Amino acid sequence: MEYTVQKLGQIAGVSTRTLRYYDEIGILKPARINSSGYRIYGQKEVDRLQQILFYRELGVSLENIKEIITAPSFDREVALKEHREKLLEKRKQLDLLIENIDKTIAETEGRITMSDKEKFEGFKQKLIDDNEKKYGKEIREKYGNDAVSRSNKKLKNMTQEQYEEITNLGNEVLETLHEAFQTGDPAGELAQKTADLHRQWLSFYWDDYSKEAHAGVAQMYVDDERFRAYYDKKQPGTAEFLRDAILIYTGMKK
Repeated sequence: MEYTVQKLGQIAGVSTRTLRYYDEIGILKPARINSSGYRIYGQKEVDRLQQILFYRELGVSLENIKEIITAPSFDREVALKEHREKLLEKRKQLDLLIENIDKTIAETEGRITMSDKEKFEGFKQKLIDDNEKKYGKEIREKYGNDAVSRSNKKLKNMTQEQYEEITNLGNEVLETLHEAFQTGDPAGELAQKTADLHRQWLSFYWDDYSKEAHAGVAQMYVDDERFRAYYDKKQPGTAEFLRDAILIYTGMKK
């Protein structure tokens, strides 16, 4: 079956402007242009649009979607199975949050009593799941399944006060890091304060702290493009600066 841009927009729930934009950037070209100048889409284009919308639902940028679906190795069946797994993970996170809301409503109505720990279980589980999705494979390969599982368990068992403390500490690490970066001296007072704050932050998650492991994490911030992009977001070179500061702090700088 074939569709005009207007008909395809109606059945897919997207605007004709969006479809025209997808055409302009080369992510979804029509099958042909008819004699009247209308874009005509066939089954292949319908299936591709479905894939695009799946990826968009998962928060993938259009630039990355284009790279994925135009790659010679792209396999629609494999992609659909991956979409399903990710959507199930997302549903699990939403179910936890909904359960948390239901309990909170019940407590507000006087039907149950919630502990402070219960009030934040859904949020902490979402943080664990997000970290697992982003970095789980690399972290488990580097430190082992047991260490990661213990870290996750430690996070889930945190009190609200501890959870707030670690969140505030994480923000303080970044703020101090950006101030230290302006000095250009990883051995300076501000940079070494950053390294110490970072150690304190890590210790909330780790059972045992070691200088070697701390230095290893710092190097990973530089080697892994995702960590590097996170720290370099405001100023390129920040990830390397943090690594150097931590290597000096731990005595691991060669």
